[in-house]
Amino acid sequence: MKAKPFLIGLTTGIVGGTIAVLFSTPQSGRQFRATLVTNADCTKDKLHDIKLQASNVKQSVNMLTNEAKNNIPQIINELKQSITTFSQEIEPSKNNLQQEIESLQNSISEIEKNIAQFTDKKKKPQEIE
Repeated sequence: MKAKPFLIGLTTGIVGGTIAVLFSTPQSGRQFRATLVTNADCTKDKLHDIKLQASNVKQSVNMLTNEAKNNIPQIINELKQSITTFSQEIEPSKNNLQQEIESLQNSISEIEKNIAQFTDKKKKPQEIE
């Protein structure tokens, strides 16, 4: 959302609302002028406050943008370094786990062979009888 159309709309609404209120209340000419001057001053003050707040928001956004531009590359580099360090630290464990898995697979193969031999031996004597 752009600030300029928003501020124009806000100003138009404030001025329109002020005029509608001023003309809809029954007052004498002097009271009306005094009210008009008071409301005009109040409206100017409110517009000035809105302008200051918009300026503060703009400055905050600019500061945040600059901080993000400065910090994000640093954070990315730190993450890359952390990932690299983590990968280097787990490499020995990874290799050990792979060796253990291979060892377990070999053991399972041997157990399966032994079971197959045992069942074959067990079946042969029964077939003879």
